[in-house]
Amino acid sequence: MHKIGLIDYGMGNIHSVTKSLESLGEEILLIKNFNDTRDCKAVILPGVGSFDPAMNNLVNSDLINDLKKWIKTGKSFLGICLGLQLLFESSDEGKVQGLGILKGKIKKIPYIIDQRIPHMGWCQLLSTKPNTLLHSRELNNWVYFVHSYHAIPDDFNIIAAQVNYGNEKLTAIIENENLLACQFHPEKSGKTGDKLLRRWLSNIQ
Repeated sequence: MHKIGLIDYGMGNIHSVTKSLESLGEEILLIKNFNDTRDCKAVILPGVGSFDPAMNNLVNSDLINDLKKWIKTGKSFLGICLGLQLLFESSDEGKVQGLGILKGKIKKIPYIIDQRIPHMGWCQLLSTKPNTLLHSRELNNWVYFVHSYHAIPDDFNIIAAQVNYGNEKLTAIIENENLLACQFHPEKSGKTGDKLLRRWLSNIQ
C-alpha cells in the first residue's frame, strides 16, 4: 500500500479518483499544501473543467512551484484529463499560461464529419512506444474519454499512446521519465482503468 497525494484545487474529480484508488487498497491524502506530502510516494493532479479557471485555482492555491519541484526531483506523478493538459505551455481553450512543465500546446480537436465534439465515450488505446501502462501486443484496452481539446507536444517521443478520431490520432498517454499523464479517465474506465492504475502504482519507487 502507498500513500498517494491527490491535489485538491477545486477542479478535480476528487471523489471518483479517491474511490477508485481506495478500492485498489491505496491510502489517499488530499493535498492543499505540499507540506502535507512528506509521507506521500506519488502525487496525482486530477482535473475536470476548463483550462483558465483550473490554472487560476492552482495559482491562488499557491501550489505551482511545489508541484514543479515534485516532478523535477523525480518523484512519481500522474495527471488525469485536464491534469494532463495543464502540464503544457498554453491552450486554445483560454488565455492563461499553463504550467509549462512540458513543451507544446493544447489544441481544439479538429472538426471531422461524423465525429462529435466533445470527444466522448470509449476508445481503444494504441501504444506508440514501450510504456508503464500498456504491455507489448496487448489489445482491447478500451478507456473512457470526455474532452474537446488535445495535447500536441513539441517532442512527439513523449507520446506513449494515442486513440483514433476519424482519420486523426489524438494523444492519450504522455510519459516522460517519472511523469505520466492520461487524457482519459482511468477512474471511470472499469476493469481496464483499474488494471492501468495498478501498473502505475506498481512502478512507484
